Amino acid sequence: MKDIVVAIDFSKGSLHALEYAIELANLTHANVSMVWVDNISASEVPFATESKELRNEAKGNFDELLATYKGKLLHGKLSAKVRKGRVYQELAAFVKLNNSGLLVVGAHGSSGFEEYWVGTNAFRIVSSCSCPVVTVKYNYEVLRGCRKILLPVYHTAQTLHKVAFTADLAKASGADINILALNSSGLKSMQRIVDSNVAKVKKHLDEKDVNYIVDSINSENIAADIIEHALMVDADLLAIMTDVNDQANTILLGPFAQQLVNYSPIPVLSLHPKDAVTL
Repeated sequence: MKDIVVAIDFSKGSLHALEYAIELANLTHANVSMVWVDNISASEVPFATESKELRNEAKGNFDELLATYKGKLLHGKLSAKVRKGRVYQELAAFVKLNNSGLLVVGAHGSSGFEEYWVGTNAFRIVSSCSCPVVTVKYNYEVLRGCRKILLPVYHTAQTLHKVAFTADLAKASGADINILALNSSGLKSMQRIVDSNVAKVKKHLDEKDVNYIVDSINSENIAADIIEHALMVDADLLAIMTDVNDQANTILLGPFAQQLVNYSPIPVLSLHPKDAVTL
């Protein structure tokens, strides 16, 4: 992984995300790029001098962050970028332009991005970026590292799309993978499909020389059961597909992805079916 991008608005939540990104970058030998988006419109700040002062303040804050955190990044380079526009669009443009490997976003901070985690705007940040996105809660213990990744496997073909990236991340960070086979119907025919998908995952992980274990559950509430299992096995990261829908030109995440991003106390790695590599 060459570059990890962190969405920064200087809130407690985004600074916590920065610390998480640095810990992950130290494991994967990646660079970290901090990105602040000036999303204040001309009607909100009508005078050019006020707008300039806002950007200068942001640059000053970045100077302080660079001085504080650059020594904590052991193998890569810490940089800061300022962009202008809508937050989710500018983050998506930046990661695409720089071919970034991962975007880290702080969830439910005390200010700034908190407003983007209300309604569908929150999920536009996750669903608009071409690279995988990790959302991390502001009270998550970042020094845990990445020792175990929970990988839910369903009956759908799309469930396999997240495996390649997750395996590469596990290999780079030294993490084990906990495969969780989920059957939400109870039908034996559906279980056979899930088992077939699990076999494909195991084959890929064997080829990548990634350690794993397999658990299997019948689930009536998929999101709740995934979170419960993640806590039970003490996972450090939860890998999911976004299941993005495009309705009336409004980017929305699927219901399971929304629930997991909103309620999971551990970081959630979200990948898009259209951008992920299938097995």
